[in-house]
Amino acid sequence: MRTADNERRNGLNASSPLPPAGGSDPAGHASGMTSEMPGASRTESLGGSDPASADALGEGVAPPPSPPASGRGAKDPERTCVLSGKKAPRESLIRLALAPDGTVAPDIRAKAPGRGAWIGVDRKALEEAITKGKLSKALSRAFKTAVNVPADLADQIEKALERAALDRLGLEARAGQIITGTEKIVDAARKGTVELLLHAYDAAADGTRKLDQALRVGLDLEGSDVRGLAIPATRAILSMALGRENVVHLALIAPAAAARVNQALGRWRGFIGLDG
Repeated sequence: MRTADNERRNGLNASSPLPPAGGSDPAGHASGMTSEMPGASRTESLGGSDPASADALGEGVAPPPSPPASGRGAKDPERTCVLSGKKAPRESLIRLALAPDGTVAPDIRAKAPGRGAWIGVDRKALEEAITKGKLSKALSRAFKTAVNVPADLADQIEKALERAALDRLGLEARAGQIITGTEKIVDAARKGTVELLLHAYDAAADGTRKLDQALRVGLDLEGSDVRGLAIPATRAILSMALGRENVVHLALIAPAAAARVNQALGRWRGFIGLDG
C-alpha cells in the first residue's frame, strides 16, 4: 500500500518536463478558446525557492491526479478551442462571459448564464491576441455578435485566478485540511502522509530545502528531484488567505483537498507563465 500511495502522491510531487506555454498539455492548457451553448476548472510540484527566478519555479514537475468526476462514470467535459481546434477539459480552462452591453469579462467559476467562450492560453499569448485583434474576432464568432474586449482583460483574469486560488486555500484551512508550522510539516512529511507541500514565493532557501528533504524521505525518494510547490504569493498574502500568522510553508494530507488546491493553483500558475 505504501508503494501505491507514493505513486499517487508523485502526481503532485515528482520530476518531469513541463509542456511549452500556450500548447495543449496533460493539464488541458490548450491554445485558444471555445464556444459554449447554455447548459452545456493543475499545478505541479516544483522546486526552487528563489523568488527572482521564474525558471526555478518550473522544475521538478509531474501531472497531478485528474479532477474528480461528477456522477457515476462521468468525465470532465471537454471544449474545442475556436482558434486551435484542440480539445481540453473545461476544469483546466478559463471561461469568458458576455455582459448585456457586449463587454467580455472573466467567469472563473463558470457560473454566468448564457453562451460562453473558453481560453487556455497564458497571459503573454492572450495579450498578443488582444493586440492583433485575434481575440475580438474569435469571440465575435463564438458569441455570434460584436464584442468589446477590455484593454485590461488580462489583468482581470490574473486577479480573478489569484483570488480563486487563495479562496480555495482559505476554505481548506477552515475545514482543517491544512498543516502549517515547520516542525508539524516535517513530522507529517517524514511519515509519508503529505499529499501536497507548498512554499511561499519568498520562503527562505534553507527552510524550503529542509521540508523538501523530509518530503523525499517520507516518499522513499531520497536523491530524486521531488520537491514542494512554490506558490506565486508571499508569506504575507498566504497568512491573510489562511487567517493565520506568518504562513511560509503549508501542507495538505487529504488527497481530495490536495487535488482541489492543485487544480486552482494550476490555472493561476499556467496563466501567468510559471508552468511554461
